[in-house]
Amino acid sequence: MAEDLVRIEGVRHRFARSGGGPDVIALDGIDTTIAAGTMTGLVGPDAAGKTTLLRLIAGLLRPSEGRIIALGHDMARAAERAHADIGYMPQRFGLYEDLSVAENLSLFADLHAIPTAVRDERIARLLRFTALAPFIARRAGQLSGGMKQKLGLACALLARPRLLLLDEPSVGVDPASRRELWAIVTAMLAEGRADGMAAIWATAYLDEAARCDRVLLLHEGRLLSEAPPNDFIAPLRGRVFRMGISGNHRAASRHALAHPAVLDAQIAGDALRLVLRAGAAAPAAAELGGDTMAEVEPRFEDGFIALLDERSAVPRRSIPVPVSASISADGPAIDVRALSRQFGRFVAVDQVSFSVGRGEIFGLLGPNGAGKSTMFRMLCGLLRPTSGTARVAGQDLLRAPAAARGRIGYMAQRFSLYGELSVQENLRFFARVYGLGPGARREAIDAALTRFDLAEVAEQTAGLLPLGLKQRLALAAALLHGPEILFLDEPTSGVDPLIRRDFWTRIGGLADAGVTVLVTSHFMDEAEYCDRLGIVSDGRLVAVDTPAGLRARVRTPDLPEPTLEDAFIELVLQARRAQTHDDAAAA
Repeated sequence: MAEDLVRIEGVRHRFARSGGGPDVIALDGIDTTIAAGTMTGLVGPDAAGKTTLLRLIAGLLRPSEGRIIALGHDMARAAERAHADIGYMPQRFGLYEDLSVAENLSLFADLHAIPTAVRDERIARLLRFTALAPFIARRAGQLSGGMKQKLGLACALLARPRLLLLDEPSVGVDPASRRELWAIVTAMLAEGRADGMAAIWATAYLDEAARCDRVLLLHEGRLLSEAPPNDFIAPLRGRVFRMGISGNHRAASRHALAHPAVLDAQIAGDALRLVLRAGAAAPAAAELGGDTMAEVEPRFEDGFIALLDERSAVPRRSIPVPVSASISADGPAIDVRALSRQFGRFVAVDQVSFSVGRGEIFGLLGPNGAGKSTMFRMLCGLLRPTSGTARVAGQDLLRAPAAARGRIGYMAQRFSLYGELSVQENLRFFARVYGLGPGARREAIDAALTRFDLAEVAEQTAGLLPLGLKQRLALAAALLHGPEILFLDEPTSGVDPLIRRDFWTRIGGLADAGVTVLVTSHFMDEAEYCDRLGIVSDGRLVAVDTPAGLRARVRTPDLPEPTLEDAFIELVLQARRAQTHDDAAAA
């Protein structure tokens, strides 16, 4: 039997509530162990206690009750004795952005007192492993999101820890980079198994958790379940179906969710993935508004949703949101022609052309650093194009950027509201920014608090809200003035699947009401909710199609049923190979 590297015994942890009131219970009676030589997945809804648990294991916090023994040391009394053998990578890894890749690695080697002869060999190996060797002189602040995560991981691995703690290391990075991060960690773990190395990987990506040896599922600070991934999946066999649809997929999803037998309905291109409630008989496809029905193998995410659904306060419904009465049906909502943007000699966006119809959900996918955010900033009127044209809501961004901005809503990748203000104060501020008069302002704020289930937290400080509520507040603020077009820049980064489903139910309702949505995302399952997708690589738009159309482009005898992630990675690789060929021919 493998040695237990970590023993967690009766752990409870409380945080004092800002402004008084009862303490916040972050963890409530956790008992578990982490065995040597294993990869343990740590999953759960937003604010379940995952980060708190990792910080306690790392000895950065002391539990309010209970104890944690890590590597033979009581982490409340002798954490410093274990620190040399623990690698910890927090969500926002503490890189020094003004230092180069090499300088960051050297600094962390100094912190761990790694001898010079040893550090040179380890740094060289990690640079090869992470493919960062060509960027050794580049400042960390100039790296893409995926490269920053790989550098952070390399720093955490420098000391060759026996216990590796990873707090959502792949959040906000593209699918190709996620695969690379996973490959790096699993390869290092395979090498370290002989020495009893173990890793805990907290993640919002449930396909990552499904690859772990064992998964801990936290909910509201309690350990709801701990088991190998297959134990989560097994009870769902015979309850998961693929239903083909030919009409409006968003309407079909809402119709299916209203059926008493259906626990979950997830859009998957031209089909719905249905999870039935325990003991329910499968309805006929026609009864749910579909064409065909076929049983499919369950996934880990299905088990996660089934365990959490009845315990969650997340509403599973479409809530109408007020939209501008002046929405016009004439012409595309967004029309981009040969749009380019250069920063000095660097071409961030290169001759991009596409259009988005009114009421369409259009997704932009691409690797970190591909140019998506630059494109977004130009279309929002925040950055002037170097060349080309862009019309948004009928307005020319070059000639009338202010008029165009007044007809759009924008939700940034990071929480961009005022954390020290309350929920209601944030809404009042943005209602004034949007120029709403007193009467319209009161009406819009009252409607936002109701429609986005924010009334109970209206007086709470926005910065202290759980991530899911912050996301809901940011969306409510972006819609106060009833915009025609909504820009969403990675809006669900870091939130759990239940909250993402709620978010996309709301977005679908907006689109059906006529609002046009342009969104970037690294979650391939939510990209399936888009009507069409554009894939961006190295500043160029290399493919535009429906999710089903993109999958069809990469279908081969060796890959008869490609996922959208497979399609994304292959189309980006094809574009890069073609560009390399063109560059070589030009030379």
